Amino acid sequence: MKARLPQGYGQSRGDMLKQVQKMQEDMAAMQAELAEREYKGTAGGAMVEATVKGDHTVVKVEIKPEVIDPDDAEMLGDLVAAAVNAAMAAATEDSEKEMGAITGGLNIPGLM
Repeated sequence: MKARLPQGYGQSRGDMLKQVQKMQEDMAAMQAELAEREYKGTAGGAMVEATVKGDHTVVKVEIKPEVIDPDDAEMLGDLVAAAVNAAMAAATEDSEKEMGAITGGLNIPGLM
């Protein structure tokens, strides 16, 4: 009876190095792509919408006029913060999903 070795077991160091280099190239390309993607988050029943890029740069904040109450600026600030946080969370989730597909679920410290 022959024992089955895990895939990749017995590879030369050169082959493994090529695989690691390919993974690094794929990750760099994906990071560049993710940095340019746009993500939206809303708050207050879509009264406030924030758009961020994958590099967590805020691109735009849209506020419906009917939510603007001069006597309650604090509420508006809370809605803006919630919308931005929702957009940032969407960007982070997408990044983790895409990078996880490249790394095969490996937890690589400092990656994200």
